[in-house]
Amino acid sequence: RAAELKDERLYSQGHARPETEFCPICAQPVPIPTEEHSVVNPCCMKMVCNGCVLAGVKLGIMNACPFCRTPTHEAEAEALAMVQTRVKKKDPEAIRYLGYQYMEGGLGLEKDSTRAVELWTKAAELGSAGAYYSLGVAYGNGDGVEQDVARGVSFYEKAAMLGDPVARHNLGCYECERGRYDRGVRHLLISAKMGSEKSLANIKE
Repeated sequence: RAAELKDERLYSQGHARPETEFCPICAQPVPIPTEEHSVVNPCCMKMVCNGCVLAGVKLGIMNACPFCRTPTHEAEAEALAMVQTRVKKKDPEAIRYLGYQYMEGGLGLEKDSTRAVELWTKAAELGSAGAYYSLGVAYGNGDGVEQDVARGVSFYEKAAMLGDPVARHNLGCYECERGRYDRGVRHLLISAKMGSEKSLANIKE
């Protein structure tokens, strides 16, 4: 019965994208993958879609954030300081973003996958769907932590229930790879409806 209740929550929750994945200017969901269709500036940590960035440029907003109008800083140290200011205020998306910078060695930081996982854990505790997704990837691949695929899946499940479509897609692939096609397709149908073209392609296959 406990497993049934867990499944009920897993498949009934998270059918809507999180608010953080909607452009704050046009209020439309940013196409997936979001990193290819948007810009996140360290001043406000808002995900602005490429269309609104381009519209801002046409309006003459060249060296400022298209959302909050804060002047952009080319120096990595200044951008990092902006992020850290928001981290101190316990902004979950800023904490998640800083974790990503540590994982990739961005903003002048040395790569530190262990620190990245620590930050994602903190952001997840504050409710960041993206942080849960990043933890799923980290544990699944063994980045910054000992590899633990089962734990990675549990993080994907938490992210999916908060509306992360990529985590939902990954769950679908995970289940299909293990021959549990009915479970996998249920996940892929949800993520496809949320805008995942990869999920749609997998279903068609």
